[in-house]
Amino acid sequence: MDITRTTRLAAAALAALSVFTFAAPARAADESIAVNFAVAGGAPTYRASGWIYGMTENAAGPADHFYRDVKFRYMRAGGAQLDQPGGWVSGLYQRRWNATLAQARRTIALGGQFVLLPHDLWGADGYPIGRFPGDNGNWTDYDNFLTRVITDVRNAGITVQWDIWNEPNLGLFWNRPQAQYFELWRRTHQRLRAELPGTLIVGPSHAGVPTTSGWWTQYLDFVRSTSTVPDIFSWHSLPSDPVANVATANTTLNARGIPHPRPYQINEYGSPSEQNPGDGSWYIARLERAGADGLRANWASTNNLHNDLGNLLVRNSAGQHQPKGEWWVYRFYGSQTGQIVSTTPSPAYDAFATKAGGEAKILVGGGGTTGNIAVNLQRLDTTSGIVQNNQVRVIAQRIPHNGGAAVAGPVTIQNQVVTLSGNATTVNLPHTSADDTFTLTLLPPSDASFQSVAVAQHSQQCLDNTDLRTTDGNPQQQFYCEGGDQQLWNFRPVAGVANTYTAVNQQSGKCLEVSNAATTDGALVNQRTCTTGATHQQFTLRKVTYAGNDPHDYQLLARHSGKCVDVSTISTVAKAPIHQWTCNPATQASPLNQTWRLWSR
Repeated sequence: MDITRTTRLAAAALAALSVFTFAAPARAADESIAVNFAVAGGAPTYRASGWIYGMTENAAGPADHFYRDVKFRYMRAGGAQLDQPGGWVSGLYQRRWNATLAQARRTIALGGQFVLLPHDLWGADGYPIGRFPGDNGNWTDYDNFLTRVITDVRNAGITVQWDIWNEPNLGLFWNRPQAQYFELWRRTHQRLRAELPGTLIVGPSHAGVPTTSGWWTQYLDFVRSTSTVPDIFSWHSLPSDPVANVATANTTLNARGIPHPRPYQINEYGSPSEQNPGDGSWYIARLERAGADGLRANWASTNNLHNDLGNLLVRNSAGQHQPKGEWWVYRFYGSQTGQIVSTTPSPAYDAFATKAGGEAKILVGGGGTTGNIAVNLQRLDTTSGIVQNNQVRVIAQRIPHNGGAAVAGPVTIQNQVVTLSGNATTVNLPHTSADDTFTLTLLPPSDASFQSVAVAQHSQQCLDNTDLRTTDGNPQQQFYCEGGDQQLWNFRPVAGVANTYTAVNQQSGKCLEVSNAATTDGALVNQRTCTTGATHQQFTLRKVTYAGNDPHDYQLLARHSGKCVDVSTISTVAKAPIHQWTCNPATQASPLNQTWRLWSR
């Protein structure tokens, strides 16, 4: 049942603290959430960073950084939609197994855990099939199938979690009586325990959430009575609240004497309408609060089930993967390190917050509604190195949904030094678009650096460190914006020179520079080991002011030459080189090959 956010959470009455507002007039906050830095726990484990499918059939794509940047933990797959009908029942098992094995090996190589879906290998992936395990009381075919899968897993030398059957309470995947499913569960559980001792068994992965009666409790009664309790209890939240789900699961397990806590895995979360930055970040916060692992649902058809990271990515006309806004949510989540700190939700919003040496980060979650969000930051004196002279720098960024299209990066809506009152302050976030979300980064007030992509406005491509090389002299290029470290630039202010920065590439750690400190038009822009005081590695940001331009638009002027970082020949082709050229007037709307959009400035 679809329930609104305002009925999911208990309201929080929070005391008013000193208020940090944006330049635009802010009305009274509609809801308030709190972050108490004095109450801290363990390190983040990124329990929400899992997906069902999303990798190409041969596991070659998407690129590694799309996984590693978000601290990827889980993938759940078994070859669904490859040949339809396909799988064991159609005599087409091998293709599905080959894809499963390739995806499992890559998942493990990327540091994740692979959850195996035998029902997809069987062929019960939503396409009407005429044969299910145990039909007419005959289990021979299923026993042979299990022998094949167990042998293939053992021979591959991989460790997987066995999710015995997906959504067995739904006719789309299990078109047989419940008793027949229970017998499948018993037989499979016992064989796995005997032949793969120590393997983790997941279930029931049913379509719905734990309840105090009905299918869920019937399943619990069965597994308890037959000593076939799974290692990991699982269900699907489409939509629902993981915190409430876990509470009900605990109640029903307690009532039957089934020991817990044990791992809970919500191995499909997020309905199609919830797959956006606002709802996605809410699910992350709620999974973390519930202590449950989560795998984001994938509603894709054949063309992109095995691609696009479960719809977190899109492909442009050249076939290049580019991130949606929600991928940037997971990227921020993956950047949260140190200790998890206490948060208090509101009826519609929740947050996940961390603190580490020199910074603190808060991911704010909530979709389906709009209004101001007051984020009360408490006990900032218990952070390390952030507060100086009773002040802290607060960077607020908005992660846009953009209608589900590609997003080049988060948008900074405020970067300001704030004076605290009683070791606290409040940040008001104007949530005007329900599908967008916000992040907060807290830094020492003396830290005026910022990190951003630089998007050329004539081509909508990003300033990019060519081929991810780390060598001195590597020339720079424009390339499709795809969120990798090679397109993220750390702008560090040059002391005593207004609006002037060195630009350090996040991937290589080297500085953007004009080759050989040349002052001529056409001199290449490359990277090199940073040298203190080298003016050809320093760039002044000059606001572009033509009519209708975005406030994040700048020219980058090399300090030594006064010339602009420029895309050669105004090219719109990917991999076009970057050089310096005499600057166009900052008031000139065309051409825009010298206009760079710094979303995080």
